[in-house]
Amino acid sequence: MNSPSAVDSLPAVSVLIVDDEEGMRSFLNKALSKRFALVETAGSVEEAEELRKRCHFDLLIVDIKLPGRSGMEWHEALEDNNRSSDIIFMTAYADLETAIQALRVGASDFILKPFRLEQMTNAVDRCLQRRAMERTNFVLRREVENAFPMTDMIGSSPAIQQVLDVIHRVASTPSAVLIEGETGTGKELAARMLHQLSNRSGPFVPVNCGAIAPDLLEAELFGHTKGAFTGATKARDGLFNYASGGTLFLDEIGEIPLIMQAKLLRALELKAVRPVGSEQETSVDVRIVAATNRNLKEEVAEGRFREDLYYRLNVLSITLPPLRDRREDLPDLIHHFSTKLSRELGLAPIPFTHDDLKVMQSYSWAGNIRELKNLIERCILLGKLPADYFREQEDGETKACGSFAGWSLDEVEKHHILLTLEQHQGNKSSAARELGVSRKTLDRKLIAWSSTEAV
Repeated sequence: MNSPSAVDSLPAVSVLIVDDEEGMRSFLNKALSKRFALVETAGSVEEAEELRKRCHFDLLIVDIKLPGRSGMEWHEALEDNNRSSDIIFMTAYADLETAIQALRVGASDFILKPFRLEQMTNAVDRCLQRRAMERTNFVLRREVENAFPMTDMIGSSPAIQQVLDVIHRVASTPSAVLIEGETGTGKELAARMLHQLSNRSGPFVPVNCGAIAPDLLEAELFGHTKGAFTGATKARDGLFNYASGGTLFLDEIGEIPLIMQAKLLRALELKAVRPVGSEQETSVDVRIVAATNRNLKEEVAEGRFREDLYYRLNVLSITLPPLRDRREDLPDLIHHFSTKLSRELGLAPIPFTHDDLKVMQSYSWAGNIRELKNLIERCILLGKLPADYFREQEDGETKACGSFAGWSLDEVEKHHILLTLEQHQGNKSSAARELGVSRKTLDRKLIAWSSTEAV
């Protein structure tokens, strides 16, 4: 019994058959139309080019001997090097040299005429299986690179339960969701839960918009053709394509430049993307979940974020509470991280005491859950209880609010951040990593404090 076709793993497949023999075109069209979303035929390179201007094709089945220009010459001359298109060559006049040349110019397969239909369908399935595997491997690599240490939201506080209720209510809808909250509150975790609880069969693809250079962001999201810019040695699909049928998570959406915001809005409204360097658009089926630690309403008012894009993304908003507003969840979070990290590090877990919990509940947690996780990992590595660690670090990197009687939480946070920055000799990136916050968050706090002092 044959295994399920690779076609089943792709949401839709479009095929272009190019052959000057009408009988061959009719034969393949009739056979493949039963399996694919779109099948078109052309009798020459010129007809094929006209069809390609109107539509992107995932697979090209091309006869080498064509009137005017050969199929192989056409393939080599394609402007975008058949962006994300596999190609199967057919010929009745083949020798070893021709086969080698075909493979050298990028053919996915090579079939001799006459052939049985089974030979062609097997070749097609091999192409699509390879395509599906490449897409899956790409997504898995990003999953590993962006893996968040938690697999579920921990806590029973009213604040987090309200968030979970909203996630369960809207997960199965296709509506765009905007997740707001401070750095380290678990915005990506919420986005993953939305995807996992949805009925979407495609992958979850996360992208940190603030971590990609502005001039590369368009190519990262929409893809690019070969030679579209310096360094584009081959064509590449964008993240919209890889997330097809699934969820695209746009983290730090507030960092996107205005010119890119307009292009993103167009893609969302048309449900289609145009790769950099191409004149052709490709339809995409993607659910968008965006996240930000900025106040986007203020960004809109200041002219730094497009109002139309804001309302397009903010069909429904979820606000994640900071850790200081859900301190009752600390015991569960501490137990979760202590158990998980001790197992990963191969070290004994720390037996947290009531004194430790009291000290940690009085701390401001500028970096929220991410900072908590970092602190627990540090304590396990050093074999110290948090309360002891705080006391030993009175002149070091971490301080508890109890050490500053009469100070406000904001004052303690400022003191803690400035002290950490001093310990890292003014290196903001290094200090931000130690604090568990983004470099941009650190910069904004320093600018705000500087403005206040100037007044």
